[in-house]
Amino acid sequence: MSEVREALTSPLALVLVTLLTYQGGIWLRRRTRGHALAQPVVVSIAGTAAALLLLDVDYTAYADDARLISFWLGPATVALAVPLHRQTSRLRGVVVPMAVAIPIGALVSILTAYGLVVLCGGTEVLALTMSPKAATTPISIALSQQVGGVPALTAIVTIVAGILGAVLGPAVLTLARVRDVRARGLAMGASAHGIGTSRALTESETEGAFSGLSMGLTALATSVLLPLVLWLL
Repeated sequence: MSEVREALTSPLALVLVTLLTYQGGIWLRRRTRGHALAQPVVVSIAGTAAALLLLDVDYTAYADDARLISFWLGPATVALAVPLHRQTSRLRGVVVPMAVAIPIGALVSILTAYGLVVLCGGTEVLALTMSPKAATTPISIALSQQVGGVPALTAIVTIVAGILGAVLGPAVLTLARVRDVRARGLAMGASAHGIGTSRALTESETEGAFSGLSMGLTALATSVLLPLVLWLL
């Protein structure tokens, strides 16, 4: 039994569990014809968490063993430039509005996150933890550590924001009568980061390209604005 458990909890097995649960999420999305709740990332998180609980594997050990997957997050993010390059011609007419909207969106996210925590009686540390949630996960973690928040909690909040944005974002945009795929992509990337970008890519290549661009620019804007806003507060 000990040999079986050792095999099941080996680094290769844990990486395989992650990949299989993600593939299961893709299969489920196809079977449900792209249902909003059938997001591969959500299915993979739930399936991997269930496997870790069943096998009694500590998350720290899993994260260490699954570094191979974490490593590819960087190249995968950079690869988002490929669909954007194909859509360069569609940047015409949106550069100036985008240059205005993204910093304002990042500023609103910082102020609302910080302000709501304070208004609800939360601690200063919790407010600082929530403030960087507009940035994609790796950057929000680094910003949280820099300003005195709790990086692990910031990561959770950012991922949850991404999941909610990916699930609810398209429906909200449709209700708001946002039809332009460029605007939809910019909104998804700014609010739902990488998870929202993966959802946007399933809608159309143009939407996914603008979502990836928005994700990067929002992270940059948050990195610049957060220290300044906190200093002013």
